[in-house]
Amino acid sequence: MKIQIINGPNLNLLGVREESIYGSRDFNNYFEELQKRFPANELHYYQSNIEGELINKIHEVGFSFDGIILNAGAYTHTSVALHDALGAVKIKTIEVHISNIYAREEYRHKSLITSKCIGLLSGFGLEGYAMAIEYFERYKNL
Repeated sequence: MKIQIINGPNLNLLGVREESIYGSRDFNNYFEELQKRFPANELHYYQSNIEGELINKIHEVGFSFDGIILNAGAYTHTSVALHDALGAVKIKTIEVHISNIYAREEYRHKSLITSKCIGLLSGFGLEGYAMAIEYFERYKNL
């Protein structure tokens, strides 16, 4: 399976940013671990702090990959454009958040992208990405 992981704004700072919320692991190192854990899959990783670049990546892979794992960061709660991009492509998307967005500030409780995703994983730390890959593996024919 070809799976694209997309991380949004400020997630390039994982490992140094608010460790009490996001942990102390750098995502690039974690991505290498994911590649070793799931060698049967072709995993790709992309991160941008720019909304339009995230949309361009969704368009780029949205008709040729098997799945997207999207952590849109703060854009989760504000971006109608990401919502529309996910609705415009054929690919299945799983929304992932490292922290439990429902245990945080009230403005984080509303996701504008969830309705265009097949599922949501929130609060499992970086392991949420692995859980999403496992779902795609298990249900690849759905």
